[in-house]
Amino acid sequence: MAVETKYVVVRKGEEKMTFANKKDADAWDKMLDMADAFTDWLQQHQPELGEAQAEALGLLLAEQKDAVQHILRTSKLPDIVKEEEVEAAPEASAETETEVEAAAPEKKVRAVKAA
Repeated sequence: MAVETKYVVVRKGEEKMTFANKKDADAWDKMLDMADAFTDWLQQHQPELGEAQAEALGLLLAEQKDAVQHILRTSKLPDIVKEEEVEAAPEASAETETEVEAAAPEKKVRAVKAA
């Protein structure tokens, strides 16, 4: 018989997520704390937002904190977000894929000698 240790993140008496290691569980718990803080802030500054909308936006902001921080620092979208939008856009035809591949610069491969 195998023994497994599981870490469960519980919020307001409800199990939110189960993890195999403590590090991931702590990271998820921290993200939920951040989402709660964003939700409270949104409700204070935009009282016309419904509670469900504020929670959804708070969770989105917490999940995308790296992108939010980048936007706050630079006032520009991070490259990762731009790449995801390009990948999400449907391809028009096989010809456009070939054109995109042809336009992309080739990666140079360097040989490295072992010591």
